Amino acid sequence: MPAPSNQFETSLKDPPPESRSSGLFERARVVFPDGTTRVTIERDPTPCYAAEGEGAYLLDVEGTRYLDLNANFTTLIHGHGYAPVMAAVERQLRSGTCFANPTEAEIALGTLLCERVPQLERIRFVNTGTEAVMFAIKAARAFTGRSAIAKIEGAYHGAYDWVEVAQASAPDNWGPADTPAAVPFYRGMPASVLEETVVLRFNDADGAVRLLKDNAYRLAAVIIDPMPSRAGLVTPEPAFISALQEVARTLGILIISDEVLSFRQGFHGAALRYQLEPDLFALGKIIGGGFPIGAVGGRAEVMSVFDASLGRPLLPQGGTFSANPISMVAGRAAMEALDQEAFDRLETLGDRLRAGLEMAAKRARAPFSITGAASLFRIHPKPTPPRDFREAYWSMAEAKMMKTMSRFFRHHGIILPEGAAACLSTPMGGAEIETIVRVFEAFLATRDGREGEVL
Repeated sequence: MPAPSNQFETSLKDPPPESRSSGLFERARVVFPDGTTRVTIERDPTPCYAAEGEGAYLLDVEGTRYLDLNANFTTLIHGHGYAPVMAAVERQLRSGTCFANPTEAEIALGTLLCERVPQLERIRFVNTGTEAVMFAIKAARAFTGRSAIAKIEGAYHGAYDWVEVAQASAPDNWGPADTPAAVPFYRGMPASVLEETVVLRFNDADGAVRLLKDNAYRLAAVIIDPMPSRAGLVTPEPAFISALQEVARTLGILIISDEVLSFRQGFHGAALRYQLEPDLFALGKIIGGGFPIGAVGGRAEVMSVFDASLGRPLLPQGGTFSANPISMVAGRAAMEALDQEAFDRLETLGDRLRAGLEMAAKRARAPFSITGAASLFRIHPKPTPPRDFREAYWSMAEAKMMKTMSRFFRHHGIILPEGAAACLSTPMGGAEIETIVRVFEAFLATRDGREGEVL
């Protein structure tokens, strides 16, 4: 491989106690409960405070430049400071940032999405992925008249009580393999929420069919991320998707495809990729071009629960900043640039990266495996790719290994998320792919007592 570019030649060090990051963290601890405003912020032991971003790279307050494989949790598919988005936002800022009135911009983005995604016949914009999931579940309840939901064990769907059930299950509480327990996510979670949530194991077709049949009389919907990120970024098995869909259709249970993260898996989204035909979608992240956004959409018949044209709808929904014009124009600019060619290129880069990482682990005879699709990937401290959350679950030793790997990557100029999906962005190319593989190879070399320098 060619020598790395200059930004990776210097071995990086942890910020000293007197660093700007350390100083900012001390200030933050005075006003925030733990010094941060998101539980997902990684600290080792101090958070890396961002100063600015450009393309695929992020500059922190110490002046260190990183290849960014987090991209604000996969949101920035065009990287930082994407020119078409910045230009659209600048134009809109001169006209206004938000109104109580609708704007043409929301129609334009809504039309783009509905024309692109099969089964997305109607859409409504909200502010976050959590809101999108929340209103999708409420819509399913309003349409069916049932209150309970089914979800996948370990899957993340935002901060709504019912979808948080069994999100952080562990071996000591996750229950039998054939009947996963409804484990509370936080202290004080209402018992009624646990009773109204049926937990399924991913890729367990027989178990899912049995549990859905047993609870059909009360289930409004089953919510599924076609490739659940925090549950392992695990590939769905066709038999599982087919069985889930068939039994749901038979029993009148709606299917919600949560593609807040996985929508970046293809020009038409993730559902079509895996032959899933949802009744409802929850969208977010990339459709906002780097600005806050969420969307709930789906079949016109189901989405009619929001229809207020004849009076109070079955499901009232509003939001002060929903469909705000800044997010609408930014999202449209970002999505227009994500044509089939752009997705094909990201797919090619992703395939090349995953193959390179797999080959590196194989050559080093290291117990690591790779999962993911399109522009998403995860490295697992497992010799075999996991099939579900339980197989992906880390032991204490594995968790320590992954923290060490994340730190190693950071010391070599790459931000690699510890326990979440890593992603590629359109500004990246072959040089970035080679660098990621090279750093992984160097990390694996440290397991043999070598220095692990990037060659």
